[in-house]
Amino acid sequence: QVQLVESGGGSVQAGGSLRLSCAASGVSYCSNMYWHRQATGKERVFVSGINNSGGTTYKESVKGRFTISQDNAKKTVYLEMTSLEPEDTAMYYCQAFCRRADKVWQSYWGQGTQVAVSS
Repeated sequence: QVQLVESGGGSVQAGGSLRLSCAASGVSYCSNMYWHRQATGKERVFVSGINNSGGTTYKESVKGRFTISQDNAKKTVYLEMTSLEPEDTAMYYCQAFCRRADKVWQSYWGQGTQVAVSS
């Protein structure tokens, strides 16, 4: 069974830091991996992505504060978040394009990890 499991969320004060992790299991390899977030009452939006060459992209509002990285061997993606702002409060979701043992590529989503930033 394929699973993406996020961890590392929590409650911090503005200016604080958190490191999110997302580990894939039940797959042989993951290429592009992403972080999205959804604030209460709002749509889910893209936050950051990384491809298998190490190329990265970021939502404009998190540039310079968030850093995405990937451990291909561990099929894990990380999101280092610094200088957190109350506007960063949201449920953070991991998405990954992974290859199963039967060589089928598919997009998978995790269940989310909550980040709360207080002013």
